[in-house]
Amino acid sequence: MAAAAAAAAVGGPQPPQPELPAPGLSLDKAATAAHLKAALSRPDNRAGAEELQALLERVLSAERPLTAAADGEEAAAAGGGGGPGAAEEEALEWCKCLLAGGGGYDEFCAAVRAYDPAALCGLVWTANFVAYRCRTCGISPCMSLCAECFHQGDHTGHDFNMFRSQAGGACDCGDSNVMRESGFCKRHQIKSSSNIPCVPKDLLMMSEFVLPRFIFCLIQYLREGYNEPAADVPSEKDLNKVLQLLEPQISFLEDLTKMGGAMRSVLTQVLTNQQNYKDLTSGLGENACAKKSHEKYLIALKSSGLTYPEDKLVYGVQEPSAGTSTLAVQGFAGAAGTFGQLDSSDEEDQDGSQGLGKRKRVKLSSSTKDQSIMDVLKHKSFLEELLFWTIKYEFPQKMVTFLLNMLPDQEYKVAFTKTFVQHYAFIMKTLKKSHESDTMSNRIVHISVQLFSNEELARQVTEECQLLDIMVTVLLYMMESCLIKSELQDEENSLHVVVNCGEALLKNNTYWPLVSDFINILSHQSVAKRFLEDHGLLVTWMNFVSFFQGMNLNKRELNEHVEFESQTYYAAFAAELEACAQPMWGLLSHCKVRETQEYTRNVVRYCLEALQDWFDAINFVDEPAPNQVTFHLPLHRYYAMFLSKAVKCQELDLDSVLPDQEMLMKLMIHPLQIQASLAEIHSNMWVRNGLQIKGQAMTYVQSHFCNSMIDPDIYLLQVCASRLDPDYFISSVFERFKVVDLLTMASQHQNTVLDAEHERSMLEGALTFLVILLSLRLHLGMSDDEILRAEMVAQLCMNDRTHSSLLDLIPENPNPKSGIIPGSYSFESVLSAVADFKAPVFEPGGSMQQGMYTPKAEVWDQEFDPVMVILRTVYRRDVQSAMDRYTAFLKQSGKFPGNPWPPYKKRTPLHPSYKGLMRLLHCKTLHIVLFTLLYKILMDHQNLSEHVLCMVLYLIELGLENSAEEESDEEASVCGPERCHDSWFPGSNLVSNMRHFINYVRVRVPETAPEVKRDSLASTSSDSLSSLQSSRRPKVLQRENSGTAQVFSLVAERRKKFQEIINRSSSEANQVVRPKTSSKWSAPGSAPQLTTAILEIKESILSLLIKLHHKLSGKQNSYYPPWLDDIEILIQPEIPKYNHGDGITAVERILLKAALQSRMNKRIIEEICRKVTPPVPPKKITAAEKKTLDKEERRQKARERQQKLLAEFASRQKSFMETAMDVDSPENDIPMEITTAEPQVSEAVYDCVICGQSGPSSEDRPTGLVVLLQASSVLGQCRDNIEPKKLPITEEEQIYPWDTCAAVHDVRLSLLQRYFKDSSCLLAVSIGWEGGVYVQTCGHTLHIDCHKSYMESLRNDQVLQGFSVDKGEFTCPLCRQFANSVLPCYPGSNVESNLWQRPSNKSIQDLIKEVEELQGRPGAFPSETNLSKEMESVMKDIKNTTQKKYRDYSKTPGSPDNDFLFMYSVARTNLELELIHRGGNLCSGGASTAGKRSCLNQLFHVLALHMRLYSIDSEYNPWRKLTQLVEEVNSQQGNEEQQLEVPILYHDVTSLLLIQILMMPQPLRKDHFTCIVKVLFTLLYTQALVALSVKCNEEDRSAWKHTGALKKNTCDAEKSYEVLLSFVISELSKGKLYHEEGTQECAMVSPIAWSPESMEKYLQDFCLPFLRITSLLQHHLFGEDLPSCQEEEEFSVLSSCLGLLPTFYQTEHPFISASCLDWPVPAFDIISQWCFEINSFTERHAEQGKALLIQESRWKLPHLLQLPENYNTIFQYYHRKTCSVCTKVPKDPAVCLVCGTFVCLKGLCCKQQSYCECVLHSQNCGAGTGIFLLINASVIIIIRGHRFCLWGSVYLDAHGEEDRDLRRGKPLYICKERYKVLEQQWISHTFDHINKRWGPHYNGL
Repeated sequence: MAAAAAAAAVGGPQPPQPELPAPGLSLDKAATAAHLKAALSRPDNRAGAEELQALLERVLSAERPLTAAADGEEAAAAGGGGGPGAAEEEALEWCKCLLAGGGGYDEFCAAVRAYDPAALCGLVWTANFVAYRCRTCGISPCMSLCAECFHQGDHTGHDFNMFRSQAGGACDCGDSNVMRESGFCKRHQIKSSSNIPCVPKDLLMMSEFVLPRFIFCLIQYLREGYNEPAADVPSEKDLNKVLQLLEPQISFLEDLTKMGGAMRSVLTQVLTNQQNYKDLTSGLGENACAKKSHEKYLIALKSSGLTYPEDKLVYGVQEPSAGTSTLAVQGFAGAAGTFGQLDSSDEEDQDGSQGLGKRKRVKLSSSTKDQSIMDVLKHKSFLEELLFWTIKYEFPQKMVTFLLNMLPDQEYKVAFTKTFVQHYAFIMKTLKKSHESDTMSNRIVHISVQLFSNEELARQVTEECQLLDIMVTVLLYMMESCLIKSELQDEENSLHVVVNCGEALLKNNTYWPLVSDFINILSHQSVAKRFLEDHGLLVTWMNFVSFFQGMNLNKRELNEHVEFESQTYYAAFAAELEACAQPMWGLLSHCKVRETQEYTRNVVRYCLEALQDWFDAINFVDEPAPNQVTFHLPLHRYYAMFLSKAVKCQELDLDSVLPDQEMLMKLMIHPLQIQASLAEIHSNMWVRNGLQIKGQAMTYVQSHFCNSMIDPDIYLLQVCASRLDPDYFISSVFERFKVVDLLTMASQHQNTVLDAEHERSMLEGALTFLVILLSLRLHLGMSDDEILRAEMVAQLCMNDRTHSSLLDLIPENPNPKSGIIPGSYSFESVLSAVADFKAPVFEPGGSMQQGMYTPKAEVWDQEFDPVMVILRTVYRRDVQSAMDRYTAFLKQSGKFPGNPWPPYKKRTPLHPSYKGLMRLLHCKTLHIVLFTLLYKILMDHQNLSEHVLCMVLYLIELGLENSAEEESDEEASVCGPERCHDSWFPGSNLVSNMRHFINYVRVRVPETAPEVKRDSLASTSSDSLSSLQSSRRPKVLQRENSGTAQVFSLVAERRKKFQEIINRSSSEANQVVRPKTSSKWSAPGSAPQLTTAILEIKESILSLLIKLHHKLSGKQNSYYPPWLDDIEILIQPEIPKYNHGDGITAVERILLKAALQSRMNKRIIEEICRKVTPPVPPKKITAAEKKTLDKEERRQKARERQQKLLAEFASRQKSFMETAMDVDSPENDIPMEITTAEPQVSEAVYDCVICGQSGPSSEDRPTGLVVLLQASSVLGQCRDNIEPKKLPITEEEQIYPWDTCAAVHDVRLSLLQRYFKDSSCLLAVSIGWEGGVYVQTCGHTLHIDCHKSYMESLRNDQVLQGFSVDKGEFTCPLCRQFANSVLPCYPGSNVESNLWQRPSNKSIQDLIKEVEELQGRPGAFPSETNLSKEMESVMKDIKNTTQKKYRDYSKTPGSPDNDFLFMYSVARTNLELELIHRGGNLCSGGASTAGKRSCLNQLFHVLALHMRLYSIDSEYNPWRKLTQLVEEVNSQQGNEEQQLEVPILYHDVTSLLLIQILMMPQPLRKDHFTCIVKVLFTLLYTQALVALSVKCNEEDRSAWKHTGALKKNTCDAEKSYEVLLSFVISELSKGKLYHEEGTQECAMVSPIAWSPESMEKYLQDFCLPFLRITSLLQHHLFGEDLPSCQEEEEFSVLSSCLGLLPTFYQTEHPFISASCLDWPVPAFDIISQWCFEINSFTERHAEQGKALLIQESRWKLPHLLQLPENYNTIFQYYHRKTCSVCTKVPKDPAVCLVCGTFVCLKGLCCKQQSYCECVLHSQNCGAGTGIFLLINASVIIIIRGHRFCLWGSVYLDAHGEEDRDLRRGKPLYICKERYKVLEQQWISHTFDHINKRWGPHYNGL
């Protein structure tokens, strides 16, 4: 009945079904399937086929609408049961059965898999998957491998990295088109197709019949489910609903693809078979459902603005007219072609909402475009329609994965690629409309990168499907939808349109997938060739590029600050880089050889045409509009880069691709405008435009953009300069930089276009630009390696750099697809040649450093190039930084002591094509400018700086270096009419012009200028403060007398030149050129009255230089020609002493070069030097000046005093900080007055760091120590084995915490509590191994009332976050160390007075009695004083520091015994931790590690005060049991065995010590202390003997019992361990302690033979921990220093220091521990009493009796888990590991480095009562301190209480760098030093002090 039921469920109300063959109903699915398969296997299978079709028709009918399925009730009503989706499931079951042909589906799958020729991996992944890329093995740069294939292959020594997939991808292993075969993994290396058997026909026969129907059914569902959205907003909910319902079907298809090659080829047949498709989908059958479905399909097509090309159909669709097309086709109307109209859809409103409503979009007429590309789609196969719906549904992930999983099938790959290309335009339209464009972009690229990375495939599609045409057209269409009118130049009449950067399309990078595909296919040579050969395509492409030409125009705000800073510039720069520059680099990479010259000519030709069109469109003649700049000139840059390539690689003649002079003049204007604007922006002239304009200036030169932006611009300017008239070019530069008026000899001038405060920096800008222009050789002849070297040196000179930042900062060829990869071999070799590696260093408490590269000395010496540095700095401060580092190098190497000038660097030779560039240095205009500036500097005119002088000298030196060979080129100035600058210099060669004397200069000056008042000829203007001039008169003055240089107007000269050139070029093109006059430039208001004056100068450049030398050195006649002494200089001119130095050196170097160049110059220099310059009269100082000088001097002195004070303060603070931070070193810097051991009885004096007063601590005004209380579980992490635990990296390795100190103590306490009285148990142990309270101080004290007011002020101060004032946290007011409480200092002397220290001669018995009496006195709490209140409150703080579970161990909650236990355990915790900080022993001796900063003394007072409140009932005081014999032994064994006391031998001796000490009234006397220690030592020693006796076997015991008994009556019997041991054994033998040694115990017994030495060692090791703690305690209570010793003598030294060892024993050579014993009562009696307690317990519980015996303490120091060498081992295991709580793979996995627990960071799944897992774990594992390694980021995060901080990483790459978030994905290795630092901070509890960046985590980690 199953079939009928299925039919019923599908078909709605069940129709009568007479035509169904009866057997089909009664059999189950499997039988039906088997029957059909048999029928189909017969030779004549028509009947079987029809039967199957009928069945499929029924099972897979899509008649029942999906909406019903989505709505449960309807479905139930309609289908009679079977809720939503039941039918689909049923249908799937049928399909599986039919495919398997009656067998089991799983067996069928396995059978098919056997025939899989797995040559390719093809694993498809989605976003966030971790994959690998190996550049060594990849042919295509997009190559990627899944982790499995990567690790199976051999990539040792390759350049690979791990990355997180952004868009998803697929594994390329086995695909030799994309990667080299050497990189294939083991599985895909074998070309296995040969040995795979043929697929049996009948295996897949059913699939061929069933799958077409199944896929058609899926398509019907998709058609059915799609409803054209009503208001241009796809109702995503509906689409998602449909997709959810189809999930099982698509998953089923996906599973089929995973069956391997055999099944994939069947699917390919089905998907691409056109006949099948036609039969099933034509919609012409009589089936109404199919008709309806086809109709929906056509509607969907039509609504997408697409036509179905055959109009024969009944529902033929006309071409949509412009009006009907929806959003997608707006902007390019349909075929009807009503162009230019603005559709009245809601698009306009969107515009308005972006604040761009004012600027109407411009529509271009699209009639020229190939309409068919955009608007026609015809589907001929399932594959095509499936893709259509995939796009319509916006690329559902499942569909994408299915389509990609099929790619290993070659036939499918080709078909699918063609289909994809066919739908390309449609994809773009859908993408533009989509609301989820980001997700969709990723999915598109996920598909396209798999198709287009394959060169063979890309070529095939380009040839057969016009791929290039489609792409370019689609890109053009996309951009056309957001064009606006350009406002550049001529706003009213401009015909140019540019993209609007405010549009979503650009802002959100929606165009990215298309551009990315385009770049990808251009990386294939065959495809790029077609592109470069196709003239039509090039024209279209240039058309596309011109949309970006001049976008994002900036207009300088002159009055108000701009209200709204637009951020569109991000979009603009990204668009130019991605849409213009990267395709350009892609094309350039194929123009590398001579044979490709033709391509370059094509590009250059169409580029120039586009530029000419652009100049015409914006109406440009020769003057750029003022106060405007655009940084985007992609057409200029295309032109420049292809020129550069042509000359560099293709040996093209440059002049053959250059345009005429007029075009060159136009070309140079805009790039030059950008350079001038950069200077303006840096001079703060654009400050009213907001910060964004600075952002643009920075982005333009920034490393990722510079070689697509500033480099081509400068190169283009260099080309123009080399071909244009040099005088014209130089004038243009100064005019663009607006400093023309400044260049006058006069001392005053008026600048009509520039404010005075900007003049200096603009002049510097202009000169710097000229220097860069003339000395940069990036495109003028440097080889690639030289360029790389220069770039690297420039970056390293600015700052030391890490390897990754260098890779990032060096502008490699920026097109990622070009195959030039950063990190290529040349990179590493150049790096090692120019830089030294500085390994990371670690200061405790310092910041973590990374491995850095720093320039080698010879690089500073010879290669430091300031010009390159200036070109590449984003921030001006980097230039200064480079100079500072250079200065430091010179000082250090002793080459130059003073402040050096930037060095002059020799340049690589120019490529012959650009020789013309050097004419700039030999033109009169430049010489006049240089002469004028030198003169002005010498005369101290205003607005000139050292930088100006530096650049002037640099230019002169450049000119000398690049002068023409022969000096006699005093060419006659015949060319053209006489110019005014001929009156200055005779020729144009700098070498000869340098010596040319200029006597008089005629200048135009304002009438107020000082020059005017004097007799015009005699004036020598030496006294005038100088400034500049430029007359605006175009008229040229005739020479009035031959010796006077005429007024020189740069602008007029330039205009004339331009006019000449224009006339020359336009005489044949008889058009009228309208010269723009400089009307826009005239200054506001009336121009000042200018008058002409004549200045007497009588200088040449040489004489100015020599005077300058005198001026700089401050001495007369300081210059002496060096060749007069050493003629050698002229022969061998390269003298190192001139390489580095200041201005004086530079002048000397220039004069030497000038002398070398010509004998005339040499003679003239000598002459000038002979004429002794008259001495300058000393200046007279007036009284007023004297006064100011005095004032200045006083000020200077005050300043020096202040500096000195500050320095002193800083050094004090520094030395303090060092001591505060350094965890290990004993402190000896600053004695902090707290517990210094002074013998006088004077009271301790404390300084309050808040109010600054000193005084003793008193009852009313107590002083306190600044302390930090924190709960700590470090002690609990001690383990008993030396081997440190490793972090688990496989499933087998697990860490169990059974062997930790905390676990062992826990077990012991609960065991005691099972058998003994609770109150007695709580005195027998210590707690605090986990969650113990550790107290540390910075050593500063303050009055407690001062502290309270300090806290109040912090509470009101909102600024200080990072700690919580409400929780009592603060930072020490002096050293800023973190703290959270104040520990009151007990009034009284520093060290209890000598009285207490003196050893008394009382016998031990007397002392014992005194101790007992003192303990017996109840400790009344002192009266209510301030001190006692504080003591109470600090005790509360201590309790609240740790969680309740770490304080309450009693069975009766809240019992006082609990508090008692907690308090003495606090003391224990602090002592034990101090011992650990000292390395676990006291061999080093000395003061304590925390030095004078220990607060144990104060802590003891507080604890003792509180413990005295709980007096122990004298009956139970263990002191009795230790010091007295109890008579009535038997009475103890009462009836209630539960209430036994803990036997004294089960007590922990150290705990007893602390109880005894803290129960005494403070201050304690030394002899009482020693007495307590002596008594406890006897117990400890007995415990050692018992433990030893249990450790050895029966024979040993009887032997010892025997030997000891013989010596029992000797005099020293009580001090002989043999006697005592034998006695212990005989006593314990009475009980059952030894009896249980049946067979199972024997295994435990150690086989070693006990020698006397080994026994002695055992006993000493047993006692040592107690002695160490006791010695520390004595050190803190009595201030005695600890002696240092060797490890082997630690026992004897400590015991004598504690007074256990009588002095005369110390000489004995073989030291015996027993000699320290001093029994207060006869030894044998008391031992037998102690043993009796144990015997009576073991009577009943022999097992436990043995377990409870105190064992030797075997704890090793605590350690963090040991980490593996390579980070990858951790990453691969943990990043896929599932969380134990929620069994999902966490998004942010982390692992605890203390215990190895795997946790989810921020995982909501594992939250418990609003605590996330990491926070919870930090409380359970570390009592509030957690150290976690974040797996996906490789960093360590510290949680401390309610705060957290990022600590850094302990894994570094080969260059010593962290890789946070694994962005670079390079292999990482453990850095042992860092891990040690981390561990050290954990053990010493200094996370809070050392790490600075803390923030609250709100329990969310």
